[in-house]
Amino acid sequence: ICVCARKRAVKEERRVRANDRQYNEKFQYASNCIMTSKYNIITFLPVNLFEQFQEVANTYFLFLLILQLIPQISSLSWFTTIVPLALVLSITAVKDATDDYFRHKSDNQVNNRQSQVLIRGSLQSQKWMNVRVGDIIKLENNQFVAADLLLLSTSEPHGLCYIETAELDGETNMKVRQSVSVTSELGDQNNLASFDGEVVCEPPNNKLDRFCGTLHWRHKRYTLTNQNVLLRGCVLRNTETCYGLVIFAGPDTKLMQNSGRTKFKRTSIDRLMNTLVLWIFGFLVCMGVILAVGNAVWESEVGSLFQSYLPWDPPVNNFLFSAFLSFWSYVIILNTVVPISLYVSVEVIRLGHSYFINWDQQMFWSQCNTPAEARTTTLNEELGQVEYIFSDKTGTLTQNIMSFNKCSINGQTYGETTDPLGPQPKRLDFTRFNPLADPDFCFYDGTLLESVTVGNSHTHEFFRLLSLCHTVMSEEKSEGELVYKAQSPDEGALVTAARNFGFVFRSRTPSTITTTEMGRPVTYTLLAILDFNNIRKRMSVIVRNPEGRIRLYCKGADTVLLERLHPCNQELMNITSDHLNEYGADGLRTLALAYRDLSEDEWEAWSESHHCADRATSCREDRLAATYEEIEQDMMLLGATAIEDKLQEGVPETIAVLSLANIKIWVLTGDKQETAVNIGYSCKMLTDDMTEVFIISGHTVQSVRQELRSVFRYLMDNISEEFALIINGHSLAHALEADMEMEFVSTACACKAVICCRVTPLQKAQVVELIKKHKRAVTLAIGDGANDVSMIKSAHIGVGISGQEGIQAVLASDYSFSQFRFLQRLLLVHGRWSYLRMCRFLCYFFYKNFAFTMVHFWFGFFCGFSAQTVYDQYFITLFNIVYTSLPVLAMGTFDQDVPDQRSLEYPKLYEPGQLNLLFNKREFFICIAQGIYTSVVLFFIPYAILSDATQSTGVPLADYQTFAVTTATALVIVVSVQIALDTGFWTVFNHVFVWGSLGFYFTIMFALHSQTLFRIFPNQFRFVGHAQSTLLQPVVWLTIALATVICIVPVLVFRFLKVDLKPQLSDMVRHTQLVRQKKKKLVGSTGGAWRGVGRIAEGRLGARGGSRRSGYAFAHQEGFGELITSGKNMRLSSLALATFASKHSSSWIDTLRRKKHTRAHTPPIASGESEYPLRQLKKQQWTVKHGLSCPQS
Repeated sequence: ICVCARKRAVKEERRVRANDRQYNEKFQYASNCIMTSKYNIITFLPVNLFEQFQEVANTYFLFLLILQLIPQISSLSWFTTIVPLALVLSITAVKDATDDYFRHKSDNQVNNRQSQVLIRGSLQSQKWMNVRVGDIIKLENNQFVAADLLLLSTSEPHGLCYIETAELDGETNMKVRQSVSVTSELGDQNNLASFDGEVVCEPPNNKLDRFCGTLHWRHKRYTLTNQNVLLRGCVLRNTETCYGLVIFAGPDTKLMQNSGRTKFKRTSIDRLMNTLVLWIFGFLVCMGVILAVGNAVWESEVGSLFQSYLPWDPPVNNFLFSAFLSFWSYVIILNTVVPISLYVSVEVIRLGHSYFINWDQQMFWSQCNTPAEARTTTLNEELGQVEYIFSDKTGTLTQNIMSFNKCSINGQTYGETTDPLGPQPKRLDFTRFNPLADPDFCFYDGTLLESVTVGNSHTHEFFRLLSLCHTVMSEEKSEGELVYKAQSPDEGALVTAARNFGFVFRSRTPSTITTTEMGRPVTYTLLAILDFNNIRKRMSVIVRNPEGRIRLYCKGADTVLLERLHPCNQELMNITSDHLNEYGADGLRTLALAYRDLSEDEWEAWSESHHCADRATSCREDRLAATYEEIEQDMMLLGATAIEDKLQEGVPETIAVLSLANIKIWVLTGDKQETAVNIGYSCKMLTDDMTEVFIISGHTVQSVRQELRSVFRYLMDNISEEFALIINGHSLAHALEADMEMEFVSTACACKAVICCRVTPLQKAQVVELIKKHKRAVTLAIGDGANDVSMIKSAHIGVGISGQEGIQAVLASDYSFSQFRFLQRLLLVHGRWSYLRMCRFLCYFFYKNFAFTMVHFWFGFFCGFSAQTVYDQYFITLFNIVYTSLPVLAMGTFDQDVPDQRSLEYPKLYEPGQLNLLFNKREFFICIAQGIYTSVVLFFIPYAILSDATQSTGVPLADYQTFAVTTATALVIVVSVQIALDTGFWTVFNHVFVWGSLGFYFTIMFALHSQTLFRIFPNQFRFVGHAQSTLLQPVVWLTIALATVICIVPVLVFRFLKVDLKPQLSDMVRHTQLVRQKKKKLVGSTGGAWRGVGRIAEGRLGARGGSRRSGYAFAHQEGFGELITSGKNMRLSSLALATFASKHSSSWIDTLRRKKHTRAHTPPIASGESEYPLRQLKKQQWTVKHGLSCPQS
């Protein structure tokens, strides 16, 4: 019992004693040696083979190989299976070995880095792999942190150090860490050598932003937080030296704990293919049973007559046992209906598609030198089937580059926007007024500058708040040359605005903030920082000015800050709220600002309660939040700020084109409701052509349910119209509950566009999971920040934007690029092509293998069901890996039905992928039927002709080898002609592979029937010269030609009639392209009518040039507040063509789509319920619906 209790304690906490390896080794903590590789020289072969044979296909073919080694049931030599199996295993093994070699190389490089370890009072150079838990190590500037360390002391004042965490979270901004005050003076090696403190902390975990522990030293306890820890993978910056105690080493570090495998995503085609392979295996068993029964009947009725001179082999003593052996023989012979090369070919094609994405110069952003990157190779065809896109707004649809645009101070609004039709206002020159101003700052309203210069107290207090209430770090490279390093672009923009209007943030220490106010240096005592987080949506600082007055400054979202104001602010709050709505209507991100004066007694009392909460070992965050809530009350309103975040280039056009492709786009944003509406119009998600834009804003479960039901009833009454839905975060929380989620899904999916505002990162992931759960549709999530990671991982496909918020979204994504506009090319070009190519590849692959294999089945009825093969065993071995592998790979890699530009011009071409029309169970059975028909022709036509044919010398041609050569040659020619018909886009590779494979076939066949091989292997190659003699007979070539014609002509007729009577959109696009090319040749230039139509459509789409976008989006990670207060010093023409396409879109697509979504729109309401009032937006105007009055926008 004691042992078990001790083990539980070790798991629940970790104990580390400094400078005491003997004590720490009792716990058997991991060393600092990391090993990301999977194999070594000894284990590679057995482990790799074990992993590969966990694949069902490989195990299946190994089972067939074992069967072939049994002579009583094998009609084929063992090499017909072992050669392709060995080839597949070898290719995979080489790939795995190469990957593992680079992992070994990386591991060795990291493990052999040098670190200075304090051993017995002196610093000794040790490899990283030899560092142990409890060691004290010394770090120097620009060095990587070797393990997770408790920071003990640094060369900087107050025990500070600066780190860069790019390898952990992708953020390049410097962060600050600080040692515990009691250890910050242990800078001397002798003092550190005698340090024997013990750390009790949480066990290893993957939470990068959290650490909880306690330092026990000299009979006292000191609380440890994340701000006292340096994590492995960080780089020490701007700090000469520091010392740290190793707490977690090697695999226990948070970096390695976060390097677990990402959830494996499978495509719908993968899942379908697995099902089809099982069906094929069942079909194979059925064929084996049929032929085994035939063998039993034949042996009992006919075979018994031949017993005198053709007896059974020794183990066989009756016809039933003969049938049993015949069953397994035919399982071996017919196994090529599921060729092992299928899986390898699929991976090769996917790899090629991934390289095409990586190499696409039209998805390369030159400003950041960033190409598109396919970070996975398994989801390419899924890109061609997306129905729902879930997008973040800030940094994804917008640039995430903020500029201070407008503000409201004491009821007076400032800031002018430029009018493109009127006279351009003059940009203010701040340098004459303020030598410390940022020359890149733009502002146009001179009245605000005048208010500052005349000494307006409200204006001064407004910018004083902006210069003090933040967690920005300042670096002064030279006198007056300030560089701000902000946690978010919003904070940087606000502090820069204060700087230009005369309130310059200069520097900070753990306890002070130094500013320059109107040219006069002022130092404030920093008493506390009440940091920002997702729940609070605000931050505050408490400072003491040089006169001794204590004041709390607060900034945050208006939804949380206005309700915490003193009642005397009511009139000012109403005016400011109107300004906030105006700013939101202009598409700006807003913040409210307030302050509160504190007496000395109030501060002392609150400081004591805050100190107790800060030192709590349990529920620390909750206790701190309670103390923050206590002090942030009865504040006085100062005003509000408005920051502009411009849309990225091409976002409206991209969303419009994707909408034409019937892709539904949902924006999940933290912005306020007004912002959501206007962002929707700016992005062209919401258009003037929409019948209604519904807003769900209920605060209770019942009100949200009533609103959803009323909206759904209205949608069902007007099902042919287009609608959009906007829902707030608090309403969404109710809508996501289990008893209401189906109603929300039914209502939202009936709308063309959905915008969820004021949502948290968790809610983003929940919305994605909800659609995956209730809709049989492929989802794609796209974002750029750490707050989007959960959404990206939840969707079928995750896309990361490499923007201003680090690379966490990119690291979690399946595909990445730099601009949202590249999404339309990723989906409509690469995704559609990948889906088309994979579907054509699979259809042809199953066709050719059934045509190849089923000939054996028919032959069984003419050979006494003896499991004799039609083809030569070498032909069976080489058919899938030499004769037909390269042509189908070329088609699967390079094929296209229309060029990339046409794919973008006709978005409706994307719909067949969404409906899964190109490869499904129906298409599979059609391919199988064609393959079986081809096998019938290939067997019975040569059988019928050659049975009575003779050579010119009179010698009969009805022999086994002649029949085998004729049938094999006809098969290769037929499947080559078929792939030539299936190929829509010919490249040099297609020509070389198709015609080269035919040449290979004849070359190898003549070689196998040559005298040279017969002399070397007389027992293996007995039919000398048979290929040459057979193919010299005209009747053989006539037989091959007749079989080819009978196989191919029905296909040509069917395709001709299909294109003529029921053409697909791609057929019409190709026809249009051919017409254009002919006109080009005749006229010498393209017709102007197309360009004219394009201009008309583009102008109509751009008619709402003044559409609005708005709002403040709260950040999704905590700030640096706790760190600073504890002592952290910071030294379309395409749309016209799409319209043309939509006019010509085939009705069968629309019919299938209606059938698919009929079930989703079953009204979830009872007939007797009353209709709930709705807020609806129609053609840019708020209107009154169902008796509900709505504010004017």
